[in-house]
Amino acid sequence: MNQLKSREPGSVTLPGTLSAPLRAELIAFRRDLHMHPELGNQEFRTTAALKARLEAAGLAPKVLPGGTGLICDIGTPDRHRPMLAIRADLDALPIPDVKTVAYRSTVANRAHACGHDVHTTTVLGAGLVLAELDRQGLLPNAVRLLFQPAEEVLPGGAADAIEAGVLDGVGRIIAVHCDPRVDAGRIGLRPGPITSACDRLEVTLDGPGGHTARPHLTTDLVTAAARIATDVPAVLARRVDARSGLSVTWGRIEAGHACNVIPQHAELSGTVRCLDLPTWREAPDLVHAAIDEIATLHRAKSTVNYVRGVPPVVNDPAVTELLAGAMAARRGPYAIEDTEQSLGGEDFSWYLEHVPGAMARLGVRTPGDTRVRDLHAGDFDVDENCIETAVELFTAAALLDATARP
Repeated sequence: MNQLKSREPGSVTLPGTLSAPLRAELIAFRRDLHMHPELGNQEFRTTAALKARLEAAGLAPKVLPGGTGLICDIGTPDRHRPMLAIRADLDALPIPDVKTVAYRSTVANRAHACGHDVHTTTVLGAGLVLAELDRQGLLPNAVRLLFQPAEEVLPGGAADAIEAGVLDGVGRIIAVHCDPRVDAGRIGLRPGPITSACDRLEVTLDGPGGHTARPHLTTDLVTAAARIATDVPAVLARRVDARSGLSVTWGRIEAGHACNVIPQHAELSGTVRCLDLPTWREAPDLVHAAIDEIATLHRAKSTVNYVRGVPPVVNDPAVTELLAGAMAARRGPYAIEDTEQSLGGEDFSWYLEHVPGAMARLGVRTPGDTRVRDLHAGDFDVDENCIETAVELFTAAALLDATARP
């Protein structure tokens, strides 16, 4: 395996590039997934498609206990040499696909608007390439493919997958996430925190309603809800270090049914996000206190349901360097750019509570395209050249990881 010895970036010759027929197959596979999106813990068709393709390649995938998601080991695991795991997430989002492409979603109000179809396809592609290398005796250490359900369902399917033992025998874990701000053919890397913590917040307000002509005889829940929506973020901004990035953003407010009736019940729901672990641990108490204070001021009874989500993804520096070396070996250092920490949440973080790992941002924007496309939007799509980039990244990382550790 002398060809795997590290030299200057871009000068390492690695086996395992993507053939033209497999590249075409993977694009077709991704489009099929895109046309048939499935929500978290409902990814039965997706799981079956993956299982069938991996078995056709002579591999032995194992479906996770819930019936969706699976793992598949390539090579012979050695308890003295922990495996590298390559993770993908399977689920789609409950939003309509508004694109006009031929592979538009065929399921009403369901869309792969976060790129999980791409993540899934690239890990499958990497597995097929690595399986062929293993048959040729060119895979120096076993690799585990991890296809995880329910990333979009807080606190994320990663916790269930870990409980099912997907990290047994794993020493490191890597993943990518689509980024529409980075050109296809490139990746974004950052050691340390790359995403943020994300929790779900639900608030109910109750009190005696009445006629809008006599608000002084009621608990004006519409005003109370409006003040909580605007004042809670402002109060929190003065109770924590601004560098923690603690952010409460509301996605739903609901109260009342008639213009002249003050309602007896109101609801708000949203997310709580922050950049660092210490603030994330304090956030429930801080948010509860702020909501209760404002609700009391307006004589409203408040009930807070604070649902723990995910901590930040904190990239291990050594594994981040592995991804950098892998991308440089395939395409040179010009294919790597720095990326900032986002306020998005990702349950990949739960794996990093157990083993070191890193997530790269996978460029999916067509070079020169000036359109602004964001994740979780109904018109989200990718430049499918990104599939080859991620397969190259994963396969190179698997080969270099085996030589970087004793």
